[in-house]
Amino acid sequence: MKNKVVIIDYGLGNIKSIYDAFSRFNESVIISKNLSTIGSANSIILPGVGSFAKAMQLINKLDLKNTIINHVKNNKPLLGICLGMQLLFENSEEFGLNKGLSLIPGKVKKLKSNKFEKLPNIGWRKLNNKKINSKFLNSINKSDEFYFLHSFYCKPKNENHILAETKFGKLKFTSVVNYKNIYGCQFHPEKSSKAGLKIIENFIKIANKQ
Repeated sequence: MKNKVVIIDYGLGNIKSIYDAFSRFNESVIISKNLSTIGSANSIILPGVGSFAKAMQLINKLDLKNTIINHVKNNKPLLGICLGMQLLFENSEEFGLNKGLSLIPGKVKKLKSNKFEKLPNIGWRKLNNKKINSKFLNSINKSDEFYFLHSFYCKPKNENHILAETKFGKLKFTSVVNYKNIYGCQFHPEKSSKAGLKIIENFIKIANKQ
């Protein structure tokens, strides 16, 4: 039986490109904001582009928060992409202090521009893989590059939750995170060519083994 993937459509995110990427692997993919549809999913994708505060406002307005939290409590896989990854944390300092889903201990902080790096961080960058045996990063090479577009980054309280980091000037920020059945990418795997599709394939394999 193929994995039933639900991409949460709360109003912010590259829904179509994520749908197309997952569909390449013949998965049962649904785009939905319906609580029962999301609740019955084998795995869920939390996308996001834009403001942290606006995203949480929309999630709360649609009453999605508890459904997402219950999905995780039921030990089913979740993948957060870009802003979707940031929403997994406790809070963000974007436009004041805003509460997130609190699924991963830690906070979201602003990147600092310098003479070499300007905001937003946009373009192709490599991953420094911290967990060599990670199934989520299986077959990802040091030379592989991924597409980033963001001005804020996640800072987990526990460094063991960091699967990979990426350089922005002198800073190494968290670019891939994993806590129990929760995964997150600061980059856009759906826009990251073959390497990004490999990340998606790895997540599908993890989800299908649940």
